[in-house]
Amino acid sequence: TTSSKTQSTIEQTELSKKKDEVLVLRKQHFCDAVSVSYSNTNPLMIMGGSGSKLYDSDGREFLDTRNNVCHVGHQHPAVVSAVQRQVATLNTNTRYLHPNATLLAQKLANLLPDPLEVVFLVNSGSEANDLALRLARAA
Repeated sequence: TTSSKTQSTIEQTELSKKKDEVLVLRKQHFCDAVSVSYSNTNPLMIMGGSGSKLYDSDGREFLDTRNNVCHVGHQHPAVVSAVQRQVATLNTNTRYLHPNATLLAQKLANLLPDPLEVVFLVNSGSEANDLALRLARAA
């Protein structure tokens, strides 16, 4: 029998050559507010990255100027190693107490001018924008 992980890999491999099908599935299962770059012309189906480069399903190379990798790039060994160590230890969100998240929040808050002392830890600019909107609407 085929394991679910193997089946998922097979499906991903089959879809990697069918950009139109991926776009249809994405439109079906993603919120319209989550945009696709270049969807008005020819959306990029990015399958990998290394350093400052991205690679699409046709093997074309692109300089990545969008994905917050300008500091160290995709697949940087030090970042990959740190993420692997962390995920092997704990992979959760800030819903639970953990000293590292709390100490990071304190360090960030110490950089803020008075009277600001609260930080929000999010994983992307999009998530930060969504949170800002929610906070503004709740005010």
